[in-house]
Amino acid sequence: MSQDTVIEISNVWKIFGAKPEAALQAIRDRGLTKAQVLAEYNAVVGVADVSLTVNRGEIFCIMGLSGSGKSTLVRHFNRLLEPTDGKIEIEGVDVMALGPKELQGFRNQKIGMVFQNFALMPHRSVLDNVAMPLEIRQVAKNERMRQAAAILDIVELGAWGAKFAHELSGGMQQRVGLARALAANPDVLLMDEPFSALDPLIRRQLQDEFIRLSKILKKTTVFITHDLDEAVRIGDRIAIMRDGKMVQMGTAEDIVMNPADDYVADFVAGISRLKVVHAGAVMQPIDAFVAADGPLPADVHRVAETETLSTLINMAIDDTKPIIVADGGTDLGVITRADLLRTVVEGTEMS
Repeated sequence: MSQDTVIEISNVWKIFGAKPEAALQAIRDRGLTKAQVLAEYNAVVGVADVSLTVNRGEIFCIMGLSGSGKSTLVRHFNRLLEPTDGKIEIEGVDVMALGPKELQGFRNQKIGMVFQNFALMPHRSVLDNVAMPLEIRQVAKNERMRQAAAILDIVELGAWGAKFAHELSGGMQQRVGLARALAANPDVLLMDEPFSALDPLIRRQLQDEFIRLSKILKKTTVFITHDLDEAVRIGDRIAIMRDGKMVQMGTAEDIVMNPADDYVADFVAGISRLKVVHAGAVMQPIDAFVAADGPLPADVHRVAETETLSTLINMAIDDTKPIIVADGGTDLGVITRADLLRTVVEGTEMS
């Protein structure tokens, strides 16, 4: 595990049933499919040989349709579910090797979790709810209330500390749930579809709030969602699951521009490329341009590799000359109107 790697999951399997080990051995020996495992062993393959790494400060989105295994997988990270096989390391700690008491301490110290269900205690005030993880750690009351109040200020609910859950809207309750997960200052946040039960407008507002908090707190986050738009907005990298397997991992741009198979292509078909695709993915080599079209004209625009397709198109509307992609004083590639049109048309054809 490198210094930048916080979570490393290696060859994790989860098979539900009376004889999971026998079912797993049959998969390895005879290559049984998920349907065959169900028929022969009355067992369900929830997670199938998944490996991944999550880097420090990264928001890593795991997504897929209902039943894909994404929520099952994330519950292995802190051993709410025990894997049938595989290895789980967080901050260099072999999570599978921890005994019950060590595991409890590890969860309390290292991991915060936010569920779709707010799970706030109705008889406790907002401030008391947020302070709960610190109370479990046996932090003195005055100190835990001080820390809880500071977190409430960060999520912009400082004035609501004395209220009770039923006095808050759904969006505010979810922010309290997030504050509670952050109160213990965990190294890792596990978020299982935290915003999916909310109205679209509130959901988008909370996405914006989470993006803001992530920039401030820089927590390593595993974020589960079934919504690709949400994953694209929030995630530094995205992993797509199907039938318990990891189908593709990469940035939103990687996945939209180079889907691994027809399933992923269908999955990303509805995503606009305008904010996802950047200049570095569209440019062609300068030598190829010069060979085909002659020397570059003078006074061309220069942009960074990270410039979005939307901005490039607006530049091309006003100026027919090609656009140079540069890094500092080095020209890396060139983008023509044809390159931009081709990228947009390919995205349209996918949908």
